[in-house]
Amino acid sequence: MTQALSDRPRPSLGRTLLRRVPLLGALVGIALAAWLVAINDAGAVASAFGRVGFLGLSAVVLVRVAIILLCGIAWARVTAGAVVGTGPFLLLRFVREGVNVLLPVASVGGDVLGGRLLTFWGVAGGVAAAGIIVDMFFQVAALALFSLTGVLLLGQLESGQAAQLAAWCAKGLVVSAVVLAGFFAVQRFGGAGVVERWIATLGRRFLREASPSEGTRPGVQAALDAMWDRRRWWPLTEGAVLHVAAWFLGALEIWIALRCMGFEVTVAEAIVLESLSQAIKSAAFPVPSGLGVQEGGFVLLGGLFGIDADAALALSLVKRVPDVVLGLPSLIAWQMIEGRRHLVAPDRGAP
Repeated sequence: MTQALSDRPRPSLGRTLLRRVPLLGALVGIALAAWLVAINDAGAVASAFGRVGFLGLSAVVLVRVAIILLCGIAWARVTAGAVVGTGPFLLLRFVREGVNVLLPVASVGGDVLGGRLLTFWGVAGGVAAAGIIVDMFFQVAALALFSLTGVLLLGQLESGQAAQLAAWCAKGLVVSAVVLAGFFAVQRFGGAGVVERWIATLGRRFLREASPSEGTRPGVQAALDAMWDRRRWWPLTEGAVLHVAAWFLGALEIWIALRCMGFEVTVAEAIVLESLSQAIKSAAFPVPSGLGVQEGGFVLLGGLFGIDADAALALSLVKRVPDVVLGLPSLIAWQMIEGRRHLVAPDRGAP
């Protein structure tokens, strides 16, 4: 028995460190958030947050619901042909969001989980994985376009600090474009084998949840080739447009919150704040939910529009209210899906 245990392969040092990155990121983020609160007036932050009120917070939560629904529909469109309705995609999009914002995982942990859970509805593992990859590509590409809009609007401000920040963000977008091009090339030119091995490392059940005969179904690369077929230009376009709309709709959360606090912010200013704060948060993806990073981004950007640090921190708190209000039920839904899989999974004998 002891010999058998000793023969079991041990995880490599690199894999162990990779698993600890989200935890380390969370600790760094919490420390940064605590420092930001400590150097500012906690009472003023609470006062600014209180001015948003119940109605303001409710409006922000409703906007977030609309955003997640748009993203869920986009996921369903790009994964067309999965022989499953839109409903599971909407439900699992909430689960993806809840895991990413409330659990100590990197920002893609919920996406990997969402793909695995999709197989509970009988979707082939390769198709589920490919759908997640394509959906994430459009999500990141839409964020790049949204951020570019924010940079262009920021460049119109007559401020040396704004010009410097816009130039710095523009350089970051160039790097993002190169990364996106590489991500697309991997999908289109046979690089998905690496993705399949990565998925297998994260959870070996991902590619075989749908059926014991999964090995006879198309793999990730074959599913990607089918999804990127030029004849599917319309559902792919729909997915891309919906993601762009979702990012721009996020600026409404900023506008509502700041208006409730008494700031006469314009829609263009709200777009700048939302787009660049999301870009900063995305760049710090190893930090779960951008803890501390989101707060620091709002403090930095808010100063360009006359928003003091206390109000900026309150704005970040307002943005985190939907994370909790919608995230907690989504985590419960996840556990219910895991525990009652036999109620949602179709007949395994079905073709």
